[in-house]
Amino acid sequence: MKLEGEGKLLRVFIGESDKDGHHALYSSIVRLARERGLAGATVLRGVEGFGANSRFIHTARILRLSEDLPIVVELVDTEEKIQGFIPVLDELFEKARCGGMITLEKAEVLRYSAGK
Repeated sequence: MKLEGEGKLLRVFIGESDKDGHHALYSSIVRLARERGLAGATVLRGVEGFGANSRFIHTARILRLSEDLPIVVELVDTEEKIQGFIPVLDELFEKARCGGMITLEKAEVLRYSAGK
């Protein structure tokens, strides 16, 4: 797959405890992105944050370990593929009955290639 030039960066902000059935929601997002042929996905675990439904700040500090740290899933591909993936995310959020935030921004892909 060749991906160069202007693309889109889709970010999905969720909580670590969000589930899709028995699976972590972030894991389901990555699996679905791969099944649909997106260029790549990365899951980032935050050390502190809060969202729309948070009563507290979730943190990884030793004295107050949280079991619901913030998670960001980043997906990059062409605008067409990313736009086609947004309804998949909407359906997944509905099924999982969870909240979250999805953002979209321009991304200039400088290099995309497979390793050894």
